[in-house]
Amino acid sequence: MAQTLVDHAVDIIRRNDQGSYTVPTHGLYPFQWNWDSALTALGIAFYDEERAWVELSTLMNHQWDDGLVPHIVFHKEDEGYFPGPDVWQTGRKVPTSGISQPPVAGFAARKLFERANDKVLGTAQAKALLPKIDAWHDWFYRCRDPEGTGLVALIHPWESGRDNSVDWDAAFQLVPTDGVMPFQRRDLEHADASHRPTQAQYERYIYLVQLFRNLGWDNSKLHAASPFQIVDPGFNAILIRSCSDLAELADDLGEPEIAARNRARANKGVAAMETLWSETYTQYLCYDRKAGQQVDNPSIAGLLAVVAPIPPNRAQQIGARIMDLGESCRHLVPSQPVISPHFDGKRYWRGPVWLIVNYLISDGLKSAGEEGVAERIISDSLELISNSGFAEYYDPTSGEPCGGKSFTWTAAMVIEFLTQSKAQK
Repeated sequence: MAQTLVDHAVDIIRRNDQGSYTVPTHGLYPFQWNWDSALTALGIAFYDEERAWVELSTLMNHQWDDGLVPHIVFHKEDEGYFPGPDVWQTGRKVPTSGISQPPVAGFAARKLFERANDKVLGTAQAKALLPKIDAWHDWFYRCRDPEGTGLVALIHPWESGRDNSVDWDAAFQLVPTDGVMPFQRRDLEHADASHRPTQAQYERYIYLVQLFRNLGWDNSKLHAASPFQIVDPGFNAILIRSCSDLAELADDLGEPEIAARNRARANKGVAAMETLWSETYTQYLCYDRKAGQQVDNPSIAGLLAVVAPIPPNRAQQIGARIMDLGESCRHLVPSQPVISPHFDGKRYWRGPVWLIVNYLISDGLKSAGEEGVAERIISDSLELISNSGFAEYYDPTSGEPCGGKSFTWTAAMVIEFLTQSKAQK
């Protein structure tokens, strides 16, 4: 059964392979997405090491001069997606969006390097990527942490990867919709409307895009100008982990200055994460910079924080919290607690299980010695795949597949669970 699933996963990735990058799935997502691509590289490496490095390199080759790595690269025209290059208008030779996404590239690059069978290739590729990823990390702290707190803010929900999370609801009320251009959504042509963000949410998404576009995508201005400024513990944990991993990679490659910079970023970030801890929920919470207060919602963001090298007692508390959540749902880890009044098991990020988040959480739990909880998450993930196929996400109560089908990063995570988890035992 395990080999059959791995074979199926490889087939899905190959079908979504465009030569130098992969699409998440045909139709719904026809371009290269940032964190999708970096995590997919781990799955590709199982069967083609050189192609895995190409995946990561293609993404980083579209880095902006200021260090930003955009969340979408529009390699070719496709009118089936909105908002396309004509809406973003970032002025790039190869069109891109103008915002970023969870920076997992450092995390992925270290894993690819450590697992490399071809050490000559791995060393050459990692050395080429190292300064680019370092510059991206610098961009985040320079442009999204202007007061030097050690934590960065999102200025658009799409940057989080958790597009319509309950975490954004209150802050989103401050985002107006006056003057939003008329638009036709394309996502509803490929997915059930009840599974997707609402029209009101989309209007606010586009308002923010228009605001930033009117500022010429000047990243020295966007943070201050945005009415949406949320410090997401999961996002920050990924950045912290990538800084930590890049420091280790830099040590291995003989780049002590890059190592020192990123280790300092990671250490400062871990200390700052304590300001997001909630004793009430025994997990981390988002913080709204505009409102000056924590967001009173215990979403998966505060559990994803375990991917960072947080203190062992916090990792243990998060592990216990996840097991408590498992008492009210069939499959871990729900993106919103099932008992929450806001829970919606089928709507994008307001309840469903996502294998990429499960993978990152389980990786962090294993690093912290919380093996039992990690194995429960992995077991639940593989059961979802066996019963419901390689979907974009799943209802945590019924296991029903939702969103896009034949999903690339879901396939990549299955390969990780079935090959790397075994290898680590």
